[in-house]
Parts: sequence; structure tokens; C-alpha cells
Amino acid sequence: MAAVRAVLGSIVGMLEDGVTHLGVATDHVIESFRNDLWPGYKTGAGIDPDLRVQFEPLEDGLRALGVVVWAMVDVEADDALAAAARQAAADPRVEQVLVCTPDKDLAQCVEGDRVVQFDRRKGVVCDAAGVVERLGVPPASVPDYLALVGDSADGFPGLPGWGAKSAAAVLTRYGRLEDIPADAADWDVAVRGADKLARVLAEERDHAFLFRDLATLRTDVPLGTEVDDLRWVGPAPGFRDVLDRLDASRVAERVDRLTPK
Repeated sequence: MAAVRAVLGSIVGMLEDGVTHLGVATDHVIESFRNDLWPGYKTGAGIDPDLRVQFEPLEDGLRALGVVVWAMVDVEADDALAAAARQAAADPRVEQVLVCTPDKDLAQCVEGDRVVQFDRRKGVVCDAAGVVERLGVPPASVPDYLALVGDSADGFPGLPGWGAKSAAAVLTRYGRLEDIPADAADWDVAVRGADKLARVLAEERDHAFLFRDLATLRTDVPLGTEVDDLRWVGPAPGFRDVLDRLDASRVAERVDRLTPK
């Protein structure tokens, strides 16, 4: 249960750093509705069995800590994070929303410096300007960008010939796939091999829009929680028994020091 202990320790570290409200999204089932849209979309095949058996114990451990868990079945954990970020950002009491993953698809959730990505391993915060610096496009264009260049982690290839530089250059000018002129002669941006790229986009238009749909996170996912539900008020009753079963007694000791007396 090494992976479980690592994640639980990371969550407790966030609480030790002063985080007051948090929730964790998990892929309770790896496959989602996206597998029905694209046969090559990621599946649970190839996941190390030793890692796979730790998925549900992790959820148990998180709940024992008193942390809200969104265990996703029909949609993905990333959809839940996007929905939670949108919900929290709409609450005027919330100072800032941190989406604690550096994954490229979550960059579409970033809003100025109100909703940001936080890479805890590197200690790096990525706001809207950071998304542009990292990917070359603003957050709103991230799904279009991934549609063109693909996302190997999620299992869709993008369009032939389109790379990070060409996609960023064109989308910086036009923003969305449907706003890119069909004829490269009409492009108000200099891109090497523009004629070929425009031809590919015209020929692969259906795939481009399908890939964008795959890359677009669903922010209307019903979470069953409100912002107030995310406040951490201490572990659940009997949490030590659960953490002892996970051989996470050291994590339990850290939680004891945090728990309001």
C-alpha cells in the first residue's frame, strides 16, 4: 500500500500547510463515456495490478481522514476537478482555487489568478499567464490545442503534421478550431507548412472536433457537495483503524496533531 500511504501523506501535508477546504477526485472506474466516443481512449489495460488494487483502499483512507472524495464512474476524475473548481470559483467567499495537478488538460480550468494549477512536487503555481507560457495558448484554447497535437496520456493522436508550435501559433491568432480559415492563404499568421496543415485540418475536421470533445472537461458534473462541505474538520470516527490496516500509522500520528482538541 505504498502508493496509498504516499497520497495520504501528501494530503495531510496540505492540511499541515494550512489548507482549509479540499476534495479529492478519483477514477473509481478507469473507463468513462469517452471510451464510447473513441476506441483508442485510455483504459485500465496495462495498469500494474499491484497499483490497481490500491485504488479503493485509497478512497477508504481519504474518507477516514475526513476528506471529501469524488469517486467517478461515468465521467473522469478530471471532470470532477473541473466541476469543483468552477463551483468554488463562483463562491465570492473563496479567495483562490488550487487545482493540484500539472496535467495539461486541467489547464483549461485556469482563470486569471483566481483558479490556478499547483504542482506540489515542484512547488510551482501556474496562472493564466503561466498556461500561455507553458503551452502557448490561453486556458480557453487548451481543448482545441490538445485536439490538434493529441494527448498520449489519454490515448488520442491529434492531427497529422500538427505540432505544438504550429498549433500554438494558429490558435493564438484564432482561438478555436471553427475560427481557423479553411484556406491557409487567409491565415493571418506565419506557420511553416501552412498549406499542408490547412489541408489536414479540412480532411480531418471530424476527428479534430471529436478530439476536442474528448479533451473538454465537463464542468456540469453533479458532485453532491457544496463548498462548505469541503472544510476539513478532522478525521472520521475510527480513522485510526482504517489507517492501521493500510500500515499508515505515521500518517495517523500527523493527523492527531492536526485534529482540533
